[in-house]
Amino acid sequence: MRRMEFTSASANKYLRKLQDEKSRLLHTEQEVCTYELSEGEETEPPSYDYEATRAKIDEIDNRARVVRNALHGFNMRTVLPASGITIDEALILLAQLSAKKDRLSSLASRQPKERIRERFFGSSSGSVEYRYANYDVARVEADYCAVADRIAELQLELDLVNQTEAFAVSF
Repeated sequence: MRRMEFTSASANKYLRKLQDEKSRLLHTEQEVCTYELSEGEETEPPSYDYEATRAKIDEIDNRARVVRNALHGFNMRTVLPASGITIDEALILLAQLSAKKDRLSSLASRQPKERIRERFFGSSSGSVEYRYANYDVARVEADYCAVADRIAELQLELDLVNQTEAFAVSF
C-alpha cells in the first residue's frame, strides 16, 4: 500500500494530472482499438492491449476516487482559523457572497434619479419622465464594497490553508 501526503492545492493538481492521463489513454485507445486493411493488404495491427488499458484506467479511477474522498473529508473537517468555519462552509459561503455581490453590483450601478427616454419619436407629450431608485444607492455601494472585501479575505484565508494544511491518502 502506498501513502501520499497532499495539501488541498496539490491534491487538485494531482487529480488534474490523473484526468489528463486518463484522457490520453482513452484517446489512444480510440485510435488503436480498430484498424482497417484493404483486400490483400497485410500489415501488423497497431499495438493495443484491452486488458492492460482497462486495468490502467481502473487504477486511475480508483486513485481519483480515493483522493477526492480524502479531499472532501479534509474540506469538511478543516476549520479556517480566522473565520471559524470549515473549508466546505467557506466554499458555500463564497458562492453565496458572489451571488450577493452580483445583485449589489446591479443595484449600485443605478443612479438615484435617471431620465427615461421618450418612448416614441416625436411624441406630443412634453413632460419628462424620471425613474427613481427606491433605496439608498450610497448604502448599496458601501455594502458592495464590504461584500467584495469579505470575498477577498475568505479567498486569501482559503489559499493559505489550501497551501499549508496537509492530509494523507493511502492507495
